[in-house]
Amino acid sequence: MHPVAPSWVRVRLRTAPGAAAALALLVLVTAFLAAAVPRVWDRYQDAGLLRAVERATPARTTVTVTTPQPGLELSAAARAEALRPPALHDQYTKVLQAVGRPLVTDPDQSSYGVRTTDAITVHDPWIPRPSGLPAQMHLVAQSALGEHATVRTGRLPRADAPVTAASVRVEAAVTEETARNLHMKVGSVVHVPAVSRAPLEVRITGIVAPRTPDGAYWSTEPLLRTPALARAPSAGGDPLYYWLAALLLPPEAAPALLATSGHPVRSWQLAPVTDVLRARDLDGLTSAVAALEGGPGLGQVRAATDPTAEVSTELDDVLTGFGRLDDDIGPLVAVAVTGGAVIAGIVLLMAAGLAAERRRAELTLLRARGASLRGLTGRLLAETAVVAVPAGALGLVAALLAVPEGRTGRAVAAAAAVTALACAALPVRAAVAHRTVRLHVSREDTATVRPSRRRTVAELTLLVIAIGAVAVLRQRGVTGAGDQLPAAAPVLVGVIAALVLARLYPLLLRQTARPARRLRGAVGPLSLARAGRTSASPVLPLLVLLTALTTAAFGGSVLAGVDRARDHAALLAVGADGRIDSEDALPAGAAERVRRTAGVREVTEVRVDDQAQAGRTLTRITVAGVSPAGYAALARDVGLGSFPEQRLHRPAGSDGAPLPALASPSVARTYGTDPFPIRLSGGATITVRIVVVRDRTPAVPGTDFLVVDGAGLDAAAPRIALLLTGDRLDASALRRAAGDGAVVRLRAAERAAYADSPLQSGAERLYLAAVAASTGYAVLALILALLRAAPERTALLARLRTMGLTRSQGRRLLVLESLPQALLAAAGGALTGWAAIRLLSSGFDLTAVALPPSAAPTTVTPLRTDPLSLLCPAAAVLLLTVAVAAGQAWWTCRAGSVRELRAGDAR
Repeated sequence: MHPVAPSWVRVRLRTAPGAAAALALLVLVTAFLAAAVPRVWDRYQDAGLLRAVERATPARTTVTVTTPQPGLELSAAARAEALRPPALHDQYTKVLQAVGRPLVTDPDQSSYGVRTTDAITVHDPWIPRPSGLPAQMHLVAQSALGEHATVRTGRLPRADAPVTAASVRVEAAVTEETARNLHMKVGSVVHVPAVSRAPLEVRITGIVAPRTPDGAYWSTEPLLRTPALARAPSAGGDPLYYWLAALLLPPEAAPALLATSGHPVRSWQLAPVTDVLRARDLDGLTSAVAALEGGPGLGQVRAATDPTAEVSTELDDVLTGFGRLDDDIGPLVAVAVTGGAVIAGIVLLMAAGLAAERRRAELTLLRARGASLRGLTGRLLAETAVVAVPAGALGLVAALLAVPEGRTGRAVAAAAAVTALACAALPVRAAVAHRTVRLHVSREDTATVRPSRRRTVAELTLLVIAIGAVAVLRQRGVTGAGDQLPAAAPVLVGVIAALVLARLYPLLLRQTARPARRLRGAVGPLSLARAGRTSASPVLPLLVLLTALTTAAFGGSVLAGVDRARDHAALLAVGADGRIDSEDALPAGAAERVRRTAGVREVTEVRVDDQAQAGRTLTRITVAGVSPAGYAALARDVGLGSFPEQRLHRPAGSDGAPLPALASPSVARTYGTDPFPIRLSGGATITVRIVVVRDRTPAVPGTDFLVVDGAGLDAAAPRIALLLTGDRLDASALRRAAGDGAVVRLRAAERAAYADSPLQSGAERLYLAAVAASTGYAVLALILALLRAAPERTALLARLRTMGLTRSQGRRLLVLESLPQALLAAAGGALTGWAAIRLLSSGFDLTAVALPPSAAPTTVTPLRTDPLSLLCPAAAVLLLTVAVAAGQAWWTCRAGSVRELRAGDAR
């Protein structure tokens, strides 16, 4: 054949514009999804990294370079000069050059200066003394104070004359919070003790307000912004407190710090730019921070400042924590993405198969009339590419516009892969089917066709790969395998199950057709005979349906497992649907007012003593006093450590006997079942004996506890707690009912806070999207399978109607004919999903997706089967099959049969 002429492509597109439009739409949607998914995940990763850095606060993420004060071997003038702004600024410029990419510093929030490392006690009597202890001060001479603060009262401090270590007076500013708490005002003088000389007089000239209080300038050292009420170390008794604050000196006054006992140091604070942080640069960011802390960057810093300079930051810990979370969640997302990608690819192959079957006679005729195989596939490739390439490009552009963030390379590669598959599927299928010139193509009925040896080899290869993936996943888990093969294990299980069912399908049809012949009426036996006589292969439809059902089962089970894990973690944290704690006794009638609050079903009062001491060693332990009947009902209702209420009752007539106690496993291992004393915080001593052991209990969130009958405790308990059950509890209403000082915690609010990182919420959304996309492609595959058999069914109904078949019988015939494959796919999909989850659940831990690290339990959160995720998709497949078949029968009977009878046998 001659090279492909444009006229050929134009004629083909005009001949079947509907098919071309359908292919273009399929390629466009698939390319859009393929290009959007990696960019969406990049966006979630970047947002997760930004959230992690922001939550860490500048106190952890700022890179701080410190050097000690100039040595005493230098002259006083040289020491003072080393602390002045020009010298520090020159060194600051060189320090910035030591920061390697991709770590970028923020010049607006970075700073340099001199500060004391030890707090200096000041004895001015007008400064408040909460426990009679004098306040302590840090002196800080930091650059660019005027650029980061707004003067509320007075003016900014300045140094009109050169300041040295011998200076006795300097100016300073304080923030509004410092002035309010330490009773400072403009004109106040703070006398800071100096070494071997009179105190340094620090006059307050201005009260300032930070312009960006949460920025690195003010938050790297929060004491600059907010004074702290520090606790003094004491041997016992009541705790003693004193004020700890900072005085903000002008940078030119830094040499005055040399005269104090605060051990001043030079410091350069490098604040990272958080907006440009990208998760894909995580390794580079970690390397850049490591280079500053102990690598080439540290050498450059020491060369620019001082040989003893030190670099400190917790940014590397923040990056490592995020990387660990990303490593835990990423493979779980890969499972969902792999399932959706396989299903989309199979649907593209099915669309090519439908086109090849529709043009089977045409291609056979072309080959018989001398068309070369190369020329034939070239023409098919050209006419397919004319449709698929623009559609794929349009899908890529739409994805880039819809998701502007993220890497473009992966999106382009994914869209190109989809376009290449769409272009090559039809030519390759035609080349395989028409590699031999035939004048007549024999029927290949589903019930009689035998699989080829090549198909057997391919299926065995897939089986070996699937076994390897399952073995790796079970041994090392999906997050610890280090490659992408385990992520494909659920999909491979579905593919193997589909191939097995495809081989069993003809056998099941033959075995079912024999007894069906004895049924009354012709519709039942004829439908089974038609199901076995169709030439459409069931392999691809079963592959799509079983893979989609397996993906839906996995995705639904993952989402359900995340919900269960969060519900359980919230229950462990709160103990019930709601909890009200109070350090003091609740107001009279508070429990009744809470019980009458809307949504509250039951209120259980608990007295908690977390200062009790157990045994002869007086080990600290938490003791809860409860009403056995009400508490047992609560534990049973919330499903947390239920027990028989009679076990906590002291036997009648045994007032001197030990109190029965419910204990945690750790307490039970320590004290056994023998009686032992408990000294309560009020001074009384009780004797208890452990009779029930439970891992958790509603009254105490921890894992070290004792629960006893409250009647055996002191009437006055250190702490009162109300445990609530109910629906739609209102925290504000409960707080009003409980009175001032009550702390209200709701299980629903606790659970809502567990979606800690955008990575976690992004993984949930991607799983949900994968389930939805898999379902959509499965529906499309089902429609394509029915459309492929539509000509045969239309011709059959036309002939049977001439023989007296009624419209209702025609509808039943088409529905029953399509049911065997749909039943097999639905039952096989549900069974495969259940088996795959049971087989692979040991390799999945949902803790990283469900809970933040602060709330994650020490145990794993395994993947469990969710019945709804198994049964609902399977039922949807059956209902859709029946609906499509019934619709096809209705349309065929409505359109009439003259055209089909005149057209002949359209196979």
